[in-house]
Amino acid sequence: MSGRRYRVLHRTVYVYSDAVTSSYGRAYLTPREYPGQRLLSHEVQVDPVPSDRSVGSDVYGNTTLYFHVTAEHERLEVTGVSVIDVEPPPPPPPALPWEQARPGIGNGPLAVEFTLDLNPPEIIPEVAAYAAESFPPGRPLPDAVAELTTRINTDFTYESGSTNVSTRVADVFAARTGVCQDFARLGIACLRSQGLAARYVSGYLATDPPPGKERLVGVDATHAWAAVWLPGDGGADGRWLGFDPTNDQFADERYVTVAWGRDYADVPPLRGIIYTDAKESTITVSVDVAPIEV
Repeated sequence: MSGRRYRVLHRTVYVYSDAVTSSYGRAYLTPREYPGQRLLSHEVQVDPVPSDRSVGSDVYGNTTLYFHVTAEHERLEVTGVSVIDVEPPPPPPPALPWEQARPGIGNGPLAVEFTLDLNPPEIIPEVAAYAAESFPPGRPLPDAVAELTTRINTDFTYESGSTNVSTRVADVFAARTGVCQDFARLGIACLRSQGLAARYVSGYLATDPPPGKERLVGVDATHAWAAVWLPGDGGADGRWLGFDPTNDQFADERYVTVAWGRDYADVPPLRGIIYTDAKESTITVSVDVAPIEV
């Protein structure tokens, strides 16, 4: 496998039934840079033009954009355009027993935070028991994670609109339906129930068209997957192995990482506050991940 270059266009349009007098927004739209992913260019356009905007980093090193639109408007458009190089990740150590991937003070101290449950808790007894089936003593971590990924993909049905961003893992587990964010969060809860460090990853997945068909523009969507921490050869730093229960596979060079955190709530693509008397609003999101010949 070789690396790939992509141009990502992510457009979000809000339309309101009455004038908005002030709009504050926070966006996670800037792809990360790390070994294996390089950001070649990036810009975010906001219409109407904000009276104030700034770029900063959150506690996990993700790039965030803050903006404030003071011009009265009934339509707000936020468009991110990025060009990224993505390399295939190195293979995980095949024989690493999963128990040895539990982080601690002397090995992966920064990963310990990602072993902790959320508040309110997501690790219910049913989720822990479900996870334990894939993690018998001494089993190699890649094998255990691969089996858990396949089981979630098999046991749960992808159903657009069946959940929302506030749906709990317990509800997804009971209903056996959800979308990519739900399946990533379920996988994370399963790993944490075994003492492993797992993080939520937000980004994009390049979808290849069927043979003989042309790519469709704008049909791609934001994607979510999970990653489990692996101890490093020399000690504390380690690395992360991405896995995607929605598509039953480990993350590869088709995955563009934008941000990561402990949960979806840490890294939503857009969130904000508006001041308006509008009773209704609509949101339209389109994403296009286009490969570029290098």
